[in-house]
Amino acid sequence: MPDSVPAPVPPAGRRERKKAATRQAIADAALRLFVARGYDEVSIRDVADAADVSTTTVFKHFSGKEALVFDRAEDRESQLIAAVRQRAVGRNVVDALRQHFLDTWLPLAADPQLADFAGLVDSTPVLRAYGERMWTRHTDALGAAIADEIGVDHDDVACVALARFVLEIPALTRARRDRRAAVEAIFDILVRGWEPPAGEPAPLGGA
Repeated sequence: MPDSVPAPVPPAGRRERKKAATRQAIADAALRLFVARGYDEVSIRDVADAADVSTTTVFKHFSGKEALVFDRAEDRESQLIAAVRQRAVGRNVVDALRQHFLDTWLPLAADPQLADFAGLVDSTPVLRAYGERMWTRHTDALGAAIADEIGVDHDDVACVALARFVLEIPALTRARRDRRAAVEAIFDILVRGWEPPAGEPAPLGGA
């Protein structure tokens, strides 16, 4: 942006930024409390007090306690679908998803809070169950978007399999030292298929 006096921001823009800031403050406060005390030991009132808002405000932004942990789930699902539906002309679905993960997952994986988030979810049964339900929903939504793009039924097994495999990338690459290389390797398998290392016996039935 040029160094000049910015134009006035419309009131709606200010309201949206304020809402987004409030939502983020609530989510950040919740994660800090859950990590420090344990998920079951923290109430919605505790989160509201820590974020300096009312419990009513918390529920305006989040549907429930679990949603405080998975606060960006809706955005991530819509971004995945947009990566498929709004990809550049001439770019195939797999390449579009590859670029999406390189652009979005790698910065997220570098966030210092990720380890706290993963540890919290892994150690809390109710959050693991919530995460699994959310993962299934994302798989269905992404699989349907892929199916729409190629003109097949939403239950097409290839589209569902591709969606499920792609959504495993965060779990498969989170602990890797070189996450970019890991993401690229996974998408290379999707594009070219898996090949055994040199010297390994060919699969049964192979040439």
